Amino acid sequence: MSPIAANLSAILTRIAAARKAALQPATHTHLIAVSKTHPAEAIRAALDAGHRCFGESKVQEALAKWPALKAEYPDVELHMIGGLQSNKVKEAVGLFDAIHSLDRPKLAHALKSECDKQGKNPLLFVQVNIGEEVQKSGVAPMEALALVEEARGLGLNVQGLMCVPPQEVSPAPYFGLLKTLAYEAQLPLLSMGMSDDFDIAIRFGATHVRVGTAIFGARDYTRNQ
Repeated sequence: MSPIAANLSAILTRIAAARKAALQPATHTHLIAVSKTHPAEAIRAALDAGHRCFGESKVQEALAKWPALKAEYPDVELHMIGGLQSNKVKEAVGLFDAIHSLDRPKLAHALKSECDKQGKNPLLFVQVNIGEEVQKSGVAPMEALALVEEARGLGLNVQGLMCVPPQEVSPAPYFGLLKTLAYEAQLPLLSMGMSDDFDIAIRFGATHVRVGTAIFGARDYTRNQ
């Protein structure tokens, strides 16, 4: 077993344990293996171990790695988890099966236009700036429901909310708030929890957890500069 395959197995075991300990876990908790900055050979090790759900943060980086991998592994599910610029919407709709970073009306309209052109309907999450931090993307919590309704009105396939809680504080209240917002919006999916806190996110009903470092190791940010 490769180190990456062993890491995957360990994370899946932790997910199962967290689900067992949770009072009301989601029906399913999907592991998104975040492969940003990691090369195709590292991704291939995870693919060869049987994993099929991956996440990337940058469209250009994903375009350099994933078309060939998706052709070889057609059952892969690829998630866009980073901020999405309007000028990258065409490529994102063409490549990704799910986009977790819908955070403004302008982007919703751009996605609608491109989805219609390409005849695609990717799964969408509204990204909420759950801690209202100036350095982070996302719609403010008080404005999240309005954005959901606007996107729904356009006919977009909005099914969930996504957040990244503030660092160095307990994430639990923020996961709880996202769950409440999703309930109010009647959305079934919650994308929350990363390598350091996905166990807690599962307690609050996470349907998708985004784990990179605990699977692939430390990221080399110089690789894609």
